Amino acid sequence: MTTAGFLAFAFAHLLGLAEGFWAVLTAVIVIQSSVGGSLKAALDRLAGSLSGAAWGTAVATFVPHADIVALGIAVVVAIGPPAVLAAMIASFRVAPVTAAIVLLGAGAQNAGLIASAIDRVLEISLGSVVGMTVSIFVLPARAHGVLTTAANRTLRLLAQLMGTLCSCLAEGTDFARAQRLLDRTRLAITRIETIGAEAARERATRLTEGPDPEPLVRTLTRIRNDLVMIGRTATEPLTEPALGRLRPVLDRITESTTRFMTETGEAFARRGPPPTTADTEAAFDEFAEALSEMRRERVTQNMSGDVVGRIFALGFTFEQMRRNFADLASRAEDFAQRNRTVPKDVPSPRRG
Repeated sequence: MTTAGFLAFAFAHLLGLAEGFWAVLTAVIVIQSSVGGSLKAALDRLAGSLSGAAWGTAVATFVPHADIVALGIAVVVAIGPPAVLAAMIASFRVAPVTAAIVLLGAGAQNAGLIASAIDRVLEISLGSVVGMTVSIFVLPARAHGVLTTAANRTLRLLAQLMGTLCSCLAEGTDFARAQRLLDRTRLAITRIETIGAEAARERATRLTEGPDPEPLVRTLTRIRNDLVMIGRTATEPLTEPALGRLRPVLDRITESTTRFMTETGEAFARRGPPPTTADTEAAFDEFAEALSEMRRERVTQNMSGDVVGRIFALGFTFEQMRRNFADLASRAEDFAQRNRTVPKDVPSPRRG
């Protein structure tokens, strides 16, 4: 931000722009946590500035504003339509601001209006270009790197949630803590989606050669949805005889799934190979076998309908989680392969 602000100030001074502070402000605003985020901010700023300047010039030209009442009406006309546009398309949120600036800061003559609008667009365009260039060349942070770090944090949080939910099922511990973790994971997934969009933008503009981020975002979202389903069964602890039959299997599922998510998150962070899913597969198989055995022995006939529904919902969710864990391992392998140097005459390693 410091570099972008200084360079925007220097260029605005060299070019003799009337109000170069707009270039400085834009350059600072454009700088985001990643190159992809900066690219979006720059494009949004340009789109909003061009549309707002054009509309503000039109209003200042054709809507009378000689006295204070007429000027107030003109302000409403200048801000209203761009505000509606910004409400529908977030990329144009700067348009109402630019329209108001052009209207209120323009001279009385049409030539002054047009010159004011052009100056504003030039200043903001300069700031956007400087901000984007600095983002690429000065301490660049690629969104794919930010994404892998965020994936690590999210998976650690999901692992905590899994342990808490299984504890609620087995011991009836405080479900309020699980609910708080569910809220935190929702926010984490929202951040992952934002970073994934930035990474996709970098990839589309050839600013990075990273893998497609969308499959990773989709898989993490599905895993959280699995935990939401488990949460619906964990509002109360399981009762006997279901708890006695399933407690050892639930303990193994807890241990294997939390370890897998934690180690996979670390694999994303270091761009290394993911852990095997063998332990989680075995634990899910044990749960399925325990359910089948309970059915064969007609143990479920002595349970309430609520308990039966909850344990079979768990079985369905664990099968979903099995597939999602396999997808997650594939996504981690995709990122790990991008970090390897493979000679052209050597075939790429097969995905495990």
